[in-house]
Amino acid sequence: METWDALTARRNVRQYRPEPIAEAHLRRILEAGWRAPSASNRQHRDFVVVTERDQLHRLATVWRGAQHIAGAAAAVALVVPAAGDERTRLVDQFDLGQAAFAILLAAADLGIGTGHSSVGDQDEARRILGVPAGHTVSYLIGLGHPADRPLRPIARPDRRPFDDVAHRGQWRAS
Repeated sequence: METWDALTARRNVRQYRPEPIAEAHLRRILEAGWRAPSASNRQHRDFVVVTERDQLHRLATVWRGAQHIAGAAAAVALVVPAAGDERTRLVDQFDLGQAAFAILLAAADLGIGTGHSSVGDQDEARRILGVPAGHTVSYLIGLGHPADRPLRPIARPDRRPFDDVAHRGQWRAS
C-alpha cells in the first residue's frame, strides 16, 4: 500500500476477526514504533506485545475504553519510565504519540485494524504485563483483522472541514 493509501485507510477498529496476526507482521508493526522519532534520541519507550487470549481479556479491564482489547488478535502496550518532572513527561508522551502513530500506520499498511486506549489502572496493567514499578503503561493498541470490512481509503472522513482546521499565517475563526 502506498503511504497515502495507508493514511487515508486507517480508522479505529474495535471489532476483529478471530484469526491471529502473522509473526512477521507483528514484528514489522513493532519495528515501526521502534523506528519512530524520539526527542534527543532518548528512546525512553518500551513496547509489550500480548497475543495470549486470557491476558488480552485481563488487559481489557484496565480502562473503560479498553474493552476492544479482549477481542483483539494482539495488543501493544506503550510503556515509559515514570517522569521526574513535567517537561520529561510531556516530551515522553509526545514521543509515545509518534511511536503510536507509526504503529497504527504500519498496521494499516498491512491491512490490520487498530484501536487505541488509555490505561487507568496502572497497578493492574503493570501486574498483567510484568512491568516494573517506576514505569507507566500509557496506552494500549489493539490489533486485528477488521470484523466488518477491510481497510480501504476513506473518501469522506468524519472530520471537521479541512479549511476550518488548517490555518495559514495566523489563526482565524471559522
